[in-house]
Amino acid sequence: MGESLRVVRLGTVEYRQALAIQERLREARQADEVPDTLLVLDHPPVLTVGRRRGEGDLPMGAAWYLGNGIDVVEVNRGGKVTYHGPGQVVGYPIMRVTDVVGLVRDMEQALIAALATEHVPAHSRTCEGPDFTGVWVEDRKIASIGVHVAKGVTMHGFAINVSNDMQPWNWIVPCGLSEVQMTSLYLENGRPDRLSPFTDAIVAAFAQRLDREVQETDAAALGQLVTG
Repeated sequence: MGESLRVVRLGTVEYRQALAIQERLREARQADEVPDTLLVLDHPPVLTVGRRRGEGDLPMGAAWYLGNGIDVVEVNRGGKVTYHGPGQVVGYPIMRVTDVVGLVRDMEQALIAALATEHVPAHSRTCEGPDFTGVWVEDRKIASIGVHVAKGVTMHGFAINVSNDMQPWNWIVPCGLSEVQMTSLYLENGRPDRLSPFTDAIVAAFAQRLDREVQETDAAALGQLVTG
């Protein structure tokens, strides 16, 4: 087993607040003030719009989403439009990397391994192009991935559907793929109440993929990085 990976479980956090936490934590990691960290959380309903946004990816218009209780936030990660909401597992690795593509592949493979513990066979479709980054069950997409690197340190990460409301996916063009069908762990295996154990499986699989030892850390330990 290699270095430790600090894991901080934040619970439900507004997306804009989580973005600020990531930015402060990344600055601290760039200065070597903190170790590599995986933030684990979920968000109230929000659409995030990446750098590769296409015309028509938000067919209802931003005002419509806001009027229906879904925030819309433009971000600097790769990828296009994705949805976050309660019942997902979201992971943000704030890590020093030399191979960002390798980290994306590691996230894909970790999620595939975690899904295997729930008897859901999944796979990557990366070879089909950047629009297909993420994790798939047959031709259905279950997880989205997008990262941004500055001064060798990442932010953003992955989101996987577990027991979330799937209707909002029908109101966007997910990841720029107009014909894509989104799915969730619950839709695939029909098992309720899997959010907590499945989160544990994801953390374990990600650490194993990176050959790291998990160091669970209370959110309070982040201090001003979280509350400031």
